[in-house]
Amino acid sequence: MTLNPAPNSFRTGPDERGRFGIFGGRFVAETLMPLILDLEKAYADAKADPSFKADMESYGTHYIGRPSPLYYAERLTEHLRAQAPAGQGAKIFFKREELNHTGSHKVNNVLGQILLARRMGKPRIIAETGAGQHGVATATLCARFGLKCVVYMGAVDVERQAPNVFRMKMLGAEVIPVQSGTRTLKDAMNEALRDWVTNVSDTFYCIGTVAGPHPYPAMVRDFQSVIGIETKQQMLEMEGRLPDSLIACIGGGSNAMGLFHPFLDDRDVEIYGVEAAGHGVQSGLHAASLTGGRPGVLHGNRTYLLMNEDGQIADAHSISAGLDYPGIGPEHAWLHEMGRVTYLSATDAETLEAFKLCSMLEGIIPALEPAHALSKVMELAPTKPAEHLMVLNLSGRGDKDIPQVAQIFGQTL
Repeated sequence: MTLNPAPNSFRTGPDERGRFGIFGGRFVAETLMPLILDLEKAYADAKADPSFKADMESYGTHYIGRPSPLYYAERLTEHLRAQAPAGQGAKIFFKREELNHTGSHKVNNVLGQILLARRMGKPRIIAETGAGQHGVATATLCARFGLKCVVYMGAVDVERQAPNVFRMKMLGAEVIPVQSGTRTLKDAMNEALRDWVTNVSDTFYCIGTVAGPHPYPAMVRDFQSVIGIETKQQMLEMEGRLPDSLIACIGGGSNAMGLFHPFLDDRDVEIYGVEAAGHGVQSGLHAASLTGGRPGVLHGNRTYLLMNEDGQIADAHSISAGLDYPGIGPEHAWLHEMGRVTYLSATDAETLEAFKLCSMLEGIIPALEPAHALSKVMELAPTKPAEHLMVLNLSGRGDKDIPQVAQIFGQTL
């Protein structure tokens, strides 16, 4: 849960309409509006109920395994310092969300939403997933609490994320491959919304990122803010001060917002978000909405989107299924325009280099998603002074990506 922000804070949003400046809101079908309003009220009631917070903390500790460690990446730090001028090279830390139960940050948000669904008496849970980590987390919590689980996943992602598909099915979820559109995350979300409209009485839609209609962007951010809250406490304990910079990958942007939000009013802390540049932003084959997009409306909120000249949603591309989305969370769009967060982008090739380097130097195989952010750590860290403290959100582990990466490297399993 977020703390009460100070006046003129970067942490005051959204307003009563769910807007972050001109971004956010709720652009939904009339059929869905009563469900959205019910969800908003249920979440407000839950935040005010000490038992809800107690349940979040209890399951977070005993089931998810929080707090996740803040790890000093000593060998990576020394490797990058060796490439820097004398006295240069940041001290690099990983916030190790990949050590959570289910293998990523996604479970933080899913726990909150599943506890909320139970309070609302909704026995059927639906979710969209790209890389499969949100789907696995949803299937896991549904299994734990005995709820029916249906996961929509683009057919392309079903193929490239086969290990996670098997995990979801083992956990009792029904995985529905989506054959429409580009058959990736955007299309999975479209189908989940259609399901929700059709099954309004018994179904709870568990959105996996800080996107969608209000209150989802703020609610998911709040559930993920445990990442940044812990990072603050851990860095103070380890180094006696706050970090100098934070960096995280951005698709919809929940892992990044979870790390960033508790630090937004610490003006001396530099914050970097890293989008997926695919084959390069100039190629058109990318998923960098802020770098290569413009404002529009998709999936119930106004934000930056990839669009063609006619205003139609353009296809996104990324080597990582979790970042392969043509939009970004509306709070990120607002922070971009306010200049509080610097948004960069990393290509597929840069990401693979970071994936290999982290594996070989730290003995940690990262997911392809945070490997995007790691590639920018490799660029930024050598430019910083040696006393600079840099935190990367290692938001997922790379088990799910091994078959895909092996194929790219021409190896067979």
